[in-house]
Amino acid sequence: MTGSEVSPSSFRLAYVPGVTPTKWVRTWHERLPDVPLTLVAVSPAEAFDVLRGGGADAGFVRLPVDRDDLSAIPLYTETTVVVIPKDHLVAAVEEISVSDLADQIVLHPLDDTLDWERPPGLPAFERPATTADAVELVAAGVGVLVVPQSLARLHHRKDLTYRPVSGTPESRVALSWPQERTTDLVEEFIGIVRGRTVNSTRGRPPTPPQPKAKRADKAGAQRKPAGGKATGRNSRGGAGGSVGAKGGKNAKGAKGAKSSKPRRRP
Repeated sequence: MTGSEVSPSSFRLAYVPGVTPTKWVRTWHERLPDVPLTLVAVSPAEAFDVLRGGGADAGFVRLPVDRDDLSAIPLYTETTVVVIPKDHLVAAVEEISVSDLADQIVLHPLDDTLDWERPPGLPAFERPATTADAVELVAAGVGVLVVPQSLARLHHRKDLTYRPVSGTPESRVALSWPQERTTDLVEEFIGIVRGRTVNSTRGRPPTPPQPKAKRADKAGAQRKPAGGKATGRNSRGGAGGSVGAKGGKNAKGAKGAKSSKPRRRP
């Protein structure tokens, strides 16, 4: 493991628009309640500079990642969709191909997250500055927008909808961090994202197993009451015979005396 051996007092996690880190953050709070986790929202364009500059310890980014100084673990691939007005002709079908957009004005924002060799459809007069701006133009009837599904959900509007598009590039989300700062807490978060249990051999030190001698003692402790109970039954039986011989002082003793008393011959 590289990086500092002394764990910092907090952990900063960057994330790009469309990524929802809620489930991993919840697991972090469960496992490390004494280490605050701070979320840092970043744009796709600034995400890698934030990691390199120490503005975050790790971050959810979109591939590709420059592997010269950053490490990355690919997590999942998103469905690509086209954002359209609800009354658009495309809204009548469940899925389209990229060729179906040939006659459409397809907006291509400057922060586009899809690695197009050549964007589909007809180009707009100018490129919107952001995906949010492009969504506004779709609502105004200027054109349509092709984005990862998470961004379509993020910028949801009641007057818009979206449909899956085949034959397009796909966006892949990854966890990334600076190679030279792979700290204990970064390793801990990697384990959470990969689904390792709290006692995994990687990440945090596992809980030591209970020594065999202690398990044997515990087993013996469980057997002891059982043996004692059996001895109690034998004692009651013996006590019953003894009390019967003395005439008995309680109901069980009397019953024992009665059952042990020999019958007289007629």
